[in-house]
Amino acid sequence: MYAIRLELGRELEDMLFCKMQAKRDEEELAVARYRAKRAWYLKKIGILTANTGFLIGILVFAFMDISKYHELSDLREMLSHRPVFYAAHPIVDVTEIEEKRERIRMEEELKSTSYFAEANEQTEQFPQSVVSEYGIVIDINSNTILASREGRTRINPASMTKIMTVLVAAENLAEDSLEDTFTVTPEINYYSYRHGCSTVGFADNETVTVKDLFYGTILPSGGDAAVSLATYIAGDQDAFVELMNKKLETLGLSDTAHFTNCVGLFDNDHYCTCYDMAMILRAAIANPLCKEVLSTRTYTTTPTDIHPNGIEISNWFLRRSEDKPIGAEMTCAKTGYVKESGNCAASYATDNNGRDIIVVTGKSTSSWRCIYDHVDLYRKYMPSYDPSDTDTAEESLEAANGAAIDE
Repeated sequence: MYAIRLELGRELEDMLFCKMQAKRDEEELAVARYRAKRAWYLKKIGILTANTGFLIGILVFAFMDISKYHELSDLREMLSHRPVFYAAHPIVDVTEIEEKRERIRMEEELKSTSYFAEANEQTEQFPQSVVSEYGIVIDINSNTILASREGRTRINPASMTKIMTVLVAAENLAEDSLEDTFTVTPEINYYSYRHGCSTVGFADNETVTVKDLFYGTILPSGGDAAVSLATYIAGDQDAFVELMNKKLETLGLSDTAHFTNCVGLFDNDHYCTCYDMAMILRAAIANPLCKEVLSTRTYTTTPTDIHPNGIEISNWFLRRSEDKPIGAEMTCAKTGYVKESGNCAASYATDNNGRDIIVVTGKSTSSWRCIYDHVDLYRKYMPSYDPSDTDTAEESLEAANGAAIDE
């Protein structure tokens, strides 16, 4: 009997234990479910809070930005006009440094164009036969300086300036305007007379064509034609000179060249180097109208009531040099003279092999000696020149007689 009760007690104990364990498991499952549900709600609340805060932040920022728009605009405007300085060099204005960088960039860019030439180890000094104190010889096919004598030294270009005059005029000339007319005023003629300029010979109030002004500026180096051309193009000479100096900037020459007049009168602020003038001539021969004018040996102006037969004018540099063999053809030239610069000239020649050379010289002793300086330089640097073609005795006599006449 005792054994039966003991066995029943154990079964009851096991049953109670199982019920308690099931209840405990149910409670732990409920707790786990509660914790998972709470975590889910907390996550959702966190996301909602973050999004709401971000939205509120955007709204606040937008409201502040709109409310302060005009104030911020005024501040930005003020800061944009404030000088900028490098922190490491507080006394150095960044503008100056940027300008230097821009000049360097332009120089590099010019190296890829026709308006740049540089010396190399083959660049020579001028031969002793050349009298001119300044000069440069440039092969424009390779953009190489073949020879130089103070070629980068500042000079007064005298009437070589008129190469730039016709170049700027041609580039600013309206299409089909060569037959337009211009009346040469007494003031323009007096300007040429007062400054001792060479002239074409246009009379006061004579009406001539613009084409005549181009040829008159170069062939006889007419001051009357040059000032008339400048006035026709820009309204007056001062405005035209501004165009000339802007063209110097375009050619990358404004650091070493500056013009104050379109004629070539002496002025301390009117200067360039032989290198600069070579680049100006290079640009001029690239312009069809300028090249035609610079290569013309003789020209007769259009007949007028005052000059019914026109006026015959000549490029004496080309005419005097055409019988002197140089192994090439000298196709373009412009001379110049003022007391301060002596006789100077810029010329261009090309041979049958496509060798294109520009020569610029300054401060020769006479107009004839200036011509022979160019002839000597072409003979030295034109490979096709044959010395046997030259009568040196006759040329020496002509040079001596020409120098005597100039004196």
